[in-house]
Amino acid sequence: MPTVLLVRHGHSSANGEGILAGRLPGIHLTDRGREQADLLAERFRGLPVARVVSSPLERCLETAAPLAAAVGVEVTVDDDLQECAYGAWTGRPLAELAKEPLWATVQDSPESAQFPSDERYAAESLRAMSDRVVASVRRHDAQVAEGAGDSGLWVAVTHGDLLKAVLADATGAGLARFQSYTADPASVSAVRYGGRHTFLLTANDVTPDLTRFQPRPDAPEAVDAAVGGGAG
Repeated sequence: MPTVLLVRHGHSSANGEGILAGRLPGIHLTDRGREQADLLAERFRGLPVARVVSSPLERCLETAAPLAAAVGVEVTVDDDLQECAYGAWTGRPLAELAKEPLWATVQDSPESAQFPSDERYAAESLRAMSDRVVASVRRHDAQVAEGAGDSGLWVAVTHGDLLKAVLADATGAGLARFQSYTADPASVSAVRYGGRHTFLLTANDVTPDLTRFQPRPDAPEAVDAAVGGGAG
């Protein structure tokens, strides 16, 4: 079973301004975000990463680039990892959006939330967003397993809501509970898909010791959950 390290992009200009960037072009990392990306790349340096996949939006590519350079692979761009299509909510202040009736639906019943259409920006539901990102991550994971084997290690660089959707799926909570998860800028979460189970190894780790995810050649294959908790 490969391990996927799920990385949220570093602090962006939209984060600093408190707006919902969505798929707006020209949203770049701030100085703080670039520092986060560089520090994250140093933590990845030397790991046997088989693949780095990124959203096509600038803030993710700027996070993925130093990371990929540190592990010696090219960045693969996947449109299915791009931000949710927020439609008419795109570019608006979060404080303003919190007053909209739809905000309560997004918080309490995300599985039924559909963002309003807009002639300028695409709109989708949170269900559609969740389905596409989960399918993308599982597809890349299967491909890494074919190429690098079950001990393969790979990275997906994407956005906060998409990471939360992957974590909710991985733990079996489902989209209805995805607001229970957090994904801070430049955080790392780790998931390992298995036969009987999907294992959540870490979530929202902002100072990760990534060496613990490096496969050990003498480690037994963890197909099932270890009764008693395992030996580490």
